[in-house]
This record gives sequence, C-alpha cells and structure tokens, in this order.
Amino acid sequence: MSDTAPNFCVLIPAYREERHIAAVVRETLAYAPRVVVIDDGSPDATAEAAQEAGATVLSHVRNQGKGAAIRTGIRHAAEAGFDLAVTMDADGQHAPSDIPAFLAAHARTHCPALVGNRMGDTRTMPWVRRRTNLFMSALLSRAMGQYVPDTQCGFRLYHKSVFPLFDLPGAARYDAESEILLRLSLEGYKIGAVTIQTIYGTERSKVNPLTDTIRFFRMLRRFRKIRKQWEKNQ
Repeated sequence: MSDTAPNFCVLIPAYREERHIAAVVRETLAYAPRVVVIDDGSPDATAEAAQEAGATVLSHVRNQGKGAAIRTGIRHAAEAGFDLAVTMDADGQHAPSDIPAFLAAHARTHCPALVGNRMGDTRTMPWVRRRTNLFMSALLSRAMGQYVPDTQCGFRLYHKSVFPLFDLPGAARYDAESEILLRLSLEGYKIGAVTIQTIYGTERSKVNPLTDTIRFFRMLRRFRKIRKQWEKNQ
C-alpha cells in the first residue's frame, strides 16, 4: 500500500462459515491491507479457518447476531485507527473485486456511508429476495427521507466519522443493518450507493423470513419513536 492509499480494513461477520471463509479471506486480502473476521460464536472451525487464511479474528463466546458482530468489528476499526471500514458477508455473495469501487466512490463523493446496490441486475437473485429487497428498500427510504436502492445489502463502506453511532444501544441481528441507516439519516448524513455484482449460489441464507421481518418492523416502529423524540428536542 502506498502512502496515499486509503487507510481501511474489511470487516467480515461470520457464523458457521468454515466452508467459505478461507476463500473469502484470501480473495479479500488481494484488495485490502487487513481483513478482520468477527466469529460470532460459531461451533465449527470458522475462526481457525479464517486465521489460517490470514485474517485477524475477533471471537464472541456465544452467538449474538450479525449486528453485534458488526459493532465489535467497528469498535476494533476505531481503536486500530482506521479511517474507513468496509463490511462484507462471509458466504461469498459479495465480490472482493468490488472493494475498489467503494474506495473510488468515497474519494469522489466523500459520503460517510456507502451501500452496495445489487438491484441493477437481479437475474440471479431469487424472486422472493428481490421482492423483499424492493419493498424494504422503499419503506426504509421513505422513513429516511433519502433514496437508498438496496438497503438490505451488507456490503458497505463507513467513514470513521460515523463509527460512534455503532456504540449506541440497538438491534443485534439482521435488523441492525437497517437501523444504522436510519440513525445515519436522523443525524443528517448522506448515504450513497455503489453498483456491485449480484452473486447467488447454493449457499443458504441465515435470514429467517418470519422472525427477521418481525424484527424489522419492530425496529422501524422503535425508530419512529426515537425520531419523534429527537425532533421534539430540536
């Protein structure tokens, strides 16, 4: 990395990903100076495989959820002095070769948060996932007051200026990624989008359509209360 290269790390929350994590880490290291895997209490060899592949591994003793794992990773990025943190999934659905697009977009726009957009080419995306993403993205965009085309995408870039928002109490599981966007918008931050590859293989999603949808709407209702209190205090 040159002296002018971005000071960033890649954060990968992982749970039961021993089959995919080593390949994901090795490929990501071709595009990033440091890869940090947050093993969220996996009962398998996820942590060992990630470490052997070259990642720094942070481990939760028990499973706490993706949101909690991301918070652990962001806290590490802040303490280590990184200016930027890129978050990626551990199952191979995010292409590390798209990381330079995030860095270029940040250098061009200076947006403190950038979210991957898979909706430009949804031919390989399962129909249910496509409709869910469209619905939730429209709902969240309305609540945020700014348009984000793929709010459900976990491939993101965050600037250090927004790291403190992750320390606030909040959702711990998949709804946490939606909640952080709502918090960013409430604080007046612009959220940008980066076109990325749409990759779907044989991996099984850990999102539970019923329970995670319920969590999503509970989180949205909680946010509306927080927003009303915030507006009252202005």
